[in-house]
Amino acid sequence: MSDIPTHWTIRHFSQANPAGPGCDSVPALLRRLADSIEALGLAEIQDVVITSEMTEHGPWRSGTVYFHLPEGEDE
Repeated sequence: MSDIPTHWTIRHFSQANPAGPGCDSVPALLRRLADSIEALGLAEIQDVVITSEMTEHGPWRSGTVYFHLPEGEDE
């Protein structure tokens, strides 16, 4: 048998720019996500996904970060 797991759990969080004017700012969203990623410490980032939803103020940006914590670490 192989030691490679057939499944695993990955942690994630999502953030969005505030609703309203400026909700379409990619730089603002990236800064917000980067600050949260730095706060995780030694987490291994698996993926970052940016999405948008159309609103009266333009595309409302949001992002989801998928990550693993070092073995034995809790949030």
